[in-house]
Amino acid sequence: MRVLFWGTPQYAVPTLKALHAAGHEVVGVVTQPDRRRGRGKQLMPSPVKQVALELERPVFTPERIRRDLECQQALARLNADLSVVVAFGQILPRSVLEQPPLGCWNGHGSLLPRWRGAGPIQWSLLEGDPETGVGVMAMEEGLDTGPVLLERRCRIGLLETAEELALRLSSVTAELMLDALPRIASAGQGPQELRWQRLGVTAQQERNGEVTYARMLTKDDLRLDWSESALALHRRVMALHPNAFTRWRGQRLKVLRCEPLIERLRGELSEDARDLVGRWPTGEGSPGTVLSTEAGLGLVVSTRGCPLLIRAAQLEGKSRSEADTLLQQLRAQPGDRLENVIIH
Repeated sequence: MRVLFWGTPQYAVPTLKALHAAGHEVVGVVTQPDRRRGRGKQLMPSPVKQVALELERPVFTPERIRRDLECQQALARLNADLSVVVAFGQILPRSVLEQPPLGCWNGHGSLLPRWRGAGPIQWSLLEGDPETGVGVMAMEEGLDTGPVLLERRCRIGLLETAEELALRLSSVTAELMLDALPRIASAGQGPQELRWQRLGVTAQQERNGEVTYARMLTKDDLRLDWSESALALHRRVMALHPNAFTRWRGQRLKVLRCEPLIERLRGELSEDARDLVGRWPTGEGSPGTVLSTEAGLGLVVSTRGCPLLIRAAQLEGKSRSEADTLLQQLRAQPGDRLENVIIH
């Protein structure tokens, strides 16, 4: 099939590579424009653009596809059979959605209508969802509102970061999209509603409480508030890895790995952390207080409820450290305090 691919971050790369490896003709790749990244603020291409150039595919980088009529016309001339969209980062206008005769299909990293919009993986972790998944959705003008063709569910591990979960789901997205394309082709061309009927797509349930939107995350979301529970703090660290932070003796401290020392979660903790569960009464010490420095493990810190074990962190101006190296770097003692961050 002649496929026009839309995507930007690393999450989209496995699908692009899978389409190419499976023999589909990727007639073009649309991605976000190069952005300045890193300490040097150098202009860098997106991960998808880098792979597209390696595959020698035509690349298009519209700042706003909705307003870029010249780019829309160039894409139409590619005569793609369908568009495949994975984390592109812009909403496609009707004029683009109606171009390919077999439609536009989105690989979305959530179980729709749970977590429509940006950052579904981070929000599934922040909110403590026990599972998430991937869906292949027919695209329409609304934000992730189209009917779902295929879906696969995945459990979320307690100690899994957003990056680790995204890596797992990106592979599932590629697999599911490859499964979907022959079905889409077999339904043939024709009016959208007729094609959807042939495919047996499932409309999203939009009863009260079932639709949730993953809003854009802000700098304020990154700060750790020690008056929250250990589980809420842990979810924030995992969801926003590697950027959730607190302050230690006036310096920014990114918390990179932690475990909530909660009895009901004992079986999901690391084996060497399980013995710490129950050692301190719930609520002991004011929130943010270092309760213990555990050799080979890290810092045990009080929260609103059960303690939190900080296993790895990065102090401002330093490299990542963990376990004993972290303890030596921070020179922490029981009774020391981690500080809440005030953002004005």
